[in-house]
Amino acid sequence: MVKDRVALITGAGRGIGAVIAERFATEGATVVVADIIFAAAEEIVDKIRTSGGRAEAVLLDVTDKPQTVELIADLVKRYDRLDILINNAGITRDALAMRMKEEEWDAVIDINLKGTWIPSQAVIRPMRRQKWGRIVNTASVAALGNVGQANYAASKGGVISLTRTLALELARSGVTVNCVAPGAIMTPMLEAVPEEMRSQYLERIPVRRFGTPEDVASLHLFLCSDLASYITGQTIFVDGGLSVGM
Repeated sequence: MVKDRVALITGAGRGIGAVIAERFATEGATVVVADIIFAAAEEIVDKIRTSGGRAEAVLLDVTDKPQTVELIADLVKRYDRLDILINNAGITRDALAMRMKEEEWDAVIDINLKGTWIPSQAVIRPMRRQKWGRIVNTASVAALGNVGQANYAASKGGVISLTRTLALELARSGVTVNCVAPGAIMTPMLEAVPEEMRSQYLERIPVRRFGTPEDVASLHLFLCSDLASYITGQTIFVDGGLSVGM
């Protein structure tokens, strides 16, 4: 599905991003594992190469426009193209709105929204030139609203609107832009939540199970393939039906 494609994945040194990187490499893509923690990116690349895949690690702060633009230009020069961008980098700084500090608001908006916009803008020209490209952004079921996450919900709602706008602007260029919105995915962060709280949350999920990073990676794989050439501007929830009742 993505054999011989070149894919840049941000925030890929851990969690869902790391699983996406490994899955794409398994499917034959050359994967650029980008993360603000270089050692984490290197660890994932080592795993990929040990399994016979093609990958490289890069240090990237997605809020640093000059660094991001330079990286993408370098990748296009060395690989002669850049086929796929997966904007996965993101953070949370949870607090009730009345107690949220301005720096907590700014940090989340900066990384989650601006950090999606900067790489996306930088890949537009090379993808238009090659008349093929896939941009997949990361939202969340929290974009629909969630107590204690005003900053996070706003940032992910912004990502959804950005996705729709870019899809319209690039619709005739062979470049699709879509958004994946995970729900409760079993990552180390969710595993750290007390069992009682997890059980209560599970009752809200119609399929009665938590998602896996592989569930999310599978959707990315499809959206970045030729099979999804007629899908653009969409936000797809990977949440076991949770958003249906919200």
